[in-house]
Amino acid sequence: MKYQLETKTLTLAHRFTIARSSSDEKHNVFVKLEKDGITGWGEAAPNTRYQETPASSTRAIEGICQSLPENLLTYTPVLEQIKDAVPGEYAAKAAVDMAVMDWVGKSLGLPLYKLWGLDPADMPATSMTIAIASPEEMKKRALEASEYHILKVKLGSGHDRELIDAIRSVSSQTIRIDANEGWRDREMAIREIEWLAERNVELIEQPMPASQEADMQWLKQRSPLPLIADEAFTTVNSIYNISECYHGINIKLMKCGGTLPARESICLARSLGLSIMLGCMIESSVAIAAAAHLAPLVDFADLDGNLLIDNDPFQGHKVENGAVLLANEPGLGVQL
Repeated sequence: MKYQLETKTLTLAHRFTIARSSSDEKHNVFVKLEKDGITGWGEAAPNTRYQETPASSTRAIEGICQSLPENLLTYTPVLEQIKDAVPGEYAAKAAVDMAVMDWVGKSLGLPLYKLWGLDPADMPATSMTIAIASPEEMKKRALEASEYHILKVKLGSGHDRELIDAIRSVSSQTIRIDANEGWRDREMAIREIEWLAERNVELIEQPMPASQEADMQWLKQRSPLPLIADEAFTTVNSIYNISECYHGINIKLMKCGGTLPARESICLARSLGLSIMLGCMIESSVAIAAAAHLAPLVDFADLDGNLLIDNDPFQGHKVENGAVLLANEPGLGVQL
């Protein structure tokens, strides 16, 4: 089996500012597996929040690819091997996992959702993210996103109410809030959540730092809105603690390590009565497609990473009426 790696710079359409950082571009690592004339694509979106860089992802992907078995069609043991290949480096594992699944789907002539027995009719609508900016800029971006039924608004700015009022002056769309750990005081957090609950807000992602578990337990007992764990959720092993502090989890392939850990997390979360969102980092159509094939299994989708960039290297699934349309092409269904 052959493999090739390349780091590509993804340019954001708008400066992407959240509670803890701001950026104009992202550097993602792409892997191409080739065997028997069939190509499988994967993508890593490394995140410094989890001590990952493009260089560390590249090293991890190379090591994982070098140890892949020749037989990929019996794919579950292969994905188990990838999951345990290196400590950490979940974005790298996700890249190889989805590349293997792209290759398997193409080899069998099946899109991944069919391989997993899923129905595209169960696909939830995706939200469109509006990052922190000036009130006028956020109004403009809300208007630009008018075709989407749901807005995901980043908060944790210090003037959050002004930003929501600005968006509400031009939009009646459902809003989901992502504070990205930006609220550090629980009394302030509950005041903000109660205020937001009166403004057609559906849920709150990661209102407080993941490390403040006692405060999150306190907040969960009082919140009028569902609280979704984002930064607090990484791998399946973290779900048990999360159920005491949150009403649901945001699963991202880049956080959990690929499609196999994501499916395991979905099963465990369901057994614990947690709601499930399927999210993303800033990603191209490759990684978004891998997540989209799993989306019929979840309650909420936030799969807009490829829609936030100007230079997607790949052509992927279309979005219609606010939902990702799963195509019938085999594998991931993306083309370079």
